[in-house]
Amino acid sequence: MKTHYNKRALATLFIGTAFTTAVLSGCSSSAGKTEAENAKPKEEAPAIESFPLQKGTLSSNLKVPGELIAFQQVDLYAKVSSFVQKLYVDVGSQVATGQLLAVMEAPEITSQLAGAESRLKAQEAIYLASKANYDRLYETSQTPGTISQNDLDQAMAKKNADYAQLEAAKATYKEIAQTRNYLEIRAPFSGVISARNVNTGAYVGPAGKGSELPMFTLQQQTKLRLVVSVPEAYTGFLKNQHDVSFSVKALPNEKFHAKVNRLAGALDTRLRSERVEMDVMNDNKRLLPGMVAEVNVPLPANDSSFIVPKSAVVNSTEKIFVVKVADNKAQWIDVKKGREADGKVEVFGALTPGDQIIKTATDEIRDGSELKNVKLVEQADSTKPKAKA
Repeated sequence: MKTHYNKRALATLFIGTAFTTAVLSGCSSSAGKTEAENAKPKEEAPAIESFPLQKGTLSSNLKVPGELIAFQQVDLYAKVSSFVQKLYVDVGSQVATGQLLAVMEAPEITSQLAGAESRLKAQEAIYLASKANYDRLYETSQTPGTISQNDLDQAMAKKNADYAQLEAAKATYKEIAQTRNYLEIRAPFSGVISARNVNTGAYVGPAGKGSELPMFTLQQQTKLRLVVSVPEAYTGFLKNQHDVSFSVKALPNEKFHAKVNRLAGALDTRLRSERVEMDVMNDNKRLLPGMVAEVNVPLPANDSSFIVPKSAVVNSTEKIFVVKVADNKAQWIDVKKGREADGKVEVFGALTPGDQIIKTATDEIRDGSELKNVKLVEQADSTKPKAKA
């Protein structure tokens, strides 16, 4: 019995010793970990970068589609109803000013001209007779008592009336002769025939009276117009004689240049844009009317304005603003955006040079909140970037 009791006592003592050792070891480990955590320094909040606001000039380029059109273009119709007798040109024909393009025939006009000529000759004979009669009476009246004054006045009235009829006959003949001249279609300026819609024998006439389509379309192609529509926001930067460059899909490896020659001076009420035209010399005729061009329009700055990184401007659902640092507190300043280029943007608002603006702003930085660890950095010197608007 005694031996059994001693064994149980020894086992109990061994288990107790092991438990005490484990507890002391765990306490020692926890105490060491807590001391290490207390000794570790606390991490500071990330720095908020800001920069001093300053003015500069922002020059950008606007890329817009444009269209090349003929400098002059006209649709040629027949002035009078007639039939095509002969055509002298076809599509692609190069013509000079005044060159004969087509001849029509209208027998009724020839008959009208012959009748007008006959009436003119008859009226000339009547006038000559009345004039001769008046001249004889006048000479006789020089002898007193031979011709009464009434007879002389009636002869003069007859002569004047016949002269008026003669002038009317001349005008009628001239009118019909001019109408006959309309049977010939001539080029009003030098250019290229780009369309022909009739054949020999076709019945033609004024638009809607024999011809729905013009007989010919004539284009001046040695000089073209480059037409672009500039959005309203950029019209204030355009001036005459500004250089522009453009390219076309047909000649992708070539760049062409032109100058601004005409500004519409008004906005299109439908597109809210201004029509701008440039003259393009095209002596080699490599460019064709109707081509679509990609136009690069420079927009130089007219004066200096506040320029900030795009990351400094917050576009919230409520408003557009930048965050200003004032007495270590955030202050929202409402702004309006101008042009953008190369990661920069023009802003307009209640700002002054030297204001401290947060470089990367979000609407999570609440208005009036306290700012800690604000780091002031210099803004990169890029006041004159050039990039696509």
